[in-house]
Amino acid sequence: MANKETAMALDSEIAETTLSPLARLEAQSQDYARMVQALDWLAERWLDRPSLEDAAEAIGLSPFHFQRTFTRWAGVSPKTFMAAIAHAEARKALDAGASVLDAAFDAGLSGPSRLHDLFIAHEAVTPGEARRRGEGLDLTWGWAPTPFGKGLFAMTPRGLAGLGFVDGAGEEVAFADMHRRFPAANWVRDDQAAAAMALHAFAGGDSPLPVVLIGPPFHVQVWKALLRIPTGETATYGQVASWAGKPKAFQATGAAIGANPLALLIPCHRAIAKDGRLTGYHWGLARKAAILGSEAVAAAKAA
Repeated sequence: MANKETAMALDSEIAETTLSPLARLEAQSQDYARMVQALDWLAERWLDRPSLEDAAEAIGLSPFHFQRTFTRWAGVSPKTFMAAIAHAEARKALDAGASVLDAAFDAGLSGPSRLHDLFIAHEAVTPGEARRRGEGLDLTWGWAPTPFGKGLFAMTPRGLAGLGFVDGAGEEVAFADMHRRFPAANWVRDDQAAAAMALHAFAGGDSPLPVVLIGPPFHVQVWKALLRIPTGETATYGQVASWAGKPKAFQATGAAIGANPLALLIPCHRAIAKDGRLTGYHWGLARKAAILGSEAVAAAKAA
């Protein structure tokens, strides 16, 4: 059985090398969907450093298939990934496991989404435009794969204005969640444009990724403050409030973080509780752990 599984794994890896960038992104998106239950389970238990066998059993996979699928998605083993989630110990743990990281990448396993290479050119709309909640704005939107599941991209002529994710509730709920942010805009669907934006963000593109911030002035201040948190690191909500110019406005800062329409690109996932807990995230705790772990791995690899 082990020989048969190994042969199947090799065949699959050979096939993966022939995929186009968009097909590779689709495969990574599908792997994330398979791993979301595991990520949710690991997000609650990473401090205990659960074994590979325990994690695999918890989601109903053999250790071999769990290790292989997880590593193909994350670029590193589940054990190394869990070390990356432990932010206070991440650099120390990853440095100690550098040979594991090097072996994973040298073997041609997919990297953690190019988030460390992602450049963002952000531009805020005027307060008047924000108040009109998209009135007079043409928004092109569509579905496209991302390393963290199926994404909904909302684009203006000036850049990307929204990025959300589809979860168990389905596409209609995901669209409604994004639409309520800009209810007065003219929405036009174009999945090809969304796919092109996804490729720019996650699979290449040397030019900066243009991002348009549409929201009330304080929300925009908070979103810009979030951009100060380096990839692979985190900050407390209190720190973000201070950077936004209102160190005592914890509730308002939390509301602004929760209202962020640009998942990943405006890194609200890097804001954590003062005690280091991975607290609630609009697009799910499992996805927050997945993004933080991927970024920590990418930062360690680039160091």
